[in-house]
Amino acid sequence: MSTTTFTVVGMSCGGCARKVTGELSGIDAVLDVAVDLASGQVAVTSDGPADQSAFRAAVESAGYTVAGSDAATKEKTS
Repeated sequence: MSTTTFTVVGMSCGGCARKVTGELSGIDAVLDVAVDLASGQVAVTSDGPADQSAFRAAVESAGYTVAGSDAATKEKTS
């Protein structure tokens, strides 16, 4: 299991958070999505290695962007 944390730019309300959560939850192997609206931080827990490009694509599909480069995305495995 791994948890990947990144910052999403442009979320300003609960509806925004639900859009991002819905898109990310649709990715195979994603077990949980936690959004901190105040900071823009999103933590995605997945069963197996993180597919950061899929996460980025899902966020963009929801109408938002992931801040920074891939280096700004942090992954923790357990």
